[in-house]
Amino acid sequence: MADDRKRPEAPRTEKVLPGVWRLRLPLPWPGVPHGNVWAVAADGGIVLFDTGIGGKGRMRQFDLALAQAGFGLEDVRLLVCTHSHTDHYGLAAPIVEGAGCELWMHPAWEHVRLLADDPAAALEQRLEVARQSGVPAAALERYRESRSEDDDNGIDAIVEPDRDLLPGVEVETDLGTWQVHETPGHAPSHVVLHQPERKLMISGDHLLGRTVLFFDHGHTPDPVGEFLGGLDEIEPLAVDLCLPGHGRPFRDPAAKIAEARRQVDELTGKVRESLADGEKAPFEVVGDIVGAENLNTPVSAWILQIVLSCLDHLAILGEVEKVEGSDPQRWKLG
Repeated sequence: MADDRKRPEAPRTEKVLPGVWRLRLPLPWPGVPHGNVWAVAADGGIVLFDTGIGGKGRMRQFDLALAQAGFGLEDVRLLVCTHSHTDHYGLAAPIVEGAGCELWMHPAWEHVRLLADDPAAALEQRLEVARQSGVPAAALERYRESRSEDDDNGIDAIVEPDRDLLPGVEVETDLGTWQVHETPGHAPSHVVLHQPERKLMISGDHLLGRTVLFFDHGHTPDPVGEFLGGLDEIEPLAVDLCLPGHGRPFRDPAAKIAEARRQVDELTGKVRESLADGEKAPFEVVGDIVGAENLNTPVSAWILQIVLSCLDHLAILGEVEKVEGSDPQRWKLG
């Protein structure tokens, strides 16, 4: 009988520009099959932007991709992470150790620490947020049972940055100096790097060629508002080519910025529309957005994070409010 299971993607590398290589590394997530690490020529070696996800066999995939560009770990002069999500920071520890280089990252990176230090506690925290959001007990138990103690958490080890990646810090490469712009929302630690003379931007997950929104809920009061502020931050920059965290390089960032804003407006509008029927728990709002047939799929967990972030944003605007004393927590129009 033929095996219909899809084979895991292999790491691939391509030269995008003279002195710029895209390391395309596999990811284990449905709908997000790979992520990008960017290698930029610097001082006879390279500066790396992001790492790929950690876990069993992941460093070997990274080494294979790096070799395809003609480099080894000893050629890495500096590691810069656009943010500390697992697919951008997960291999930081072995890269820094093997290369003997520094790590630069935004000081708000520690939102990932609990996942790395105590995965069981991180799971319980996630389950409690889901319970408070109205996810049924049976669904919570199925999720708990699906998580193995042996599952990789995506981070090989915690390594703290040697330098805080903040505005004013500059990253030197053979292609010129890259400037830091804070763009939180997707993650509290998110930054983009801009090279003004060549009009390049390493955009991480803040701006993608195929706009897919995600807000890391629970770490700051208003991730949606922060994300919109980040769009305002990068809109004036002169950019001909974006080098994103996922997918192919793309041009016309203005169109992607406009699409991201449109999607935020659409999502907040759907949350308001759902609550117009009466007070609801966030998971009920998710059901109104994705449909009952998708409530037991990974997309519902993704959308729950977005709905919770939209509720926080609308509450700050005074458009919705929590129903006091409700458990699970319910929301209503303000």
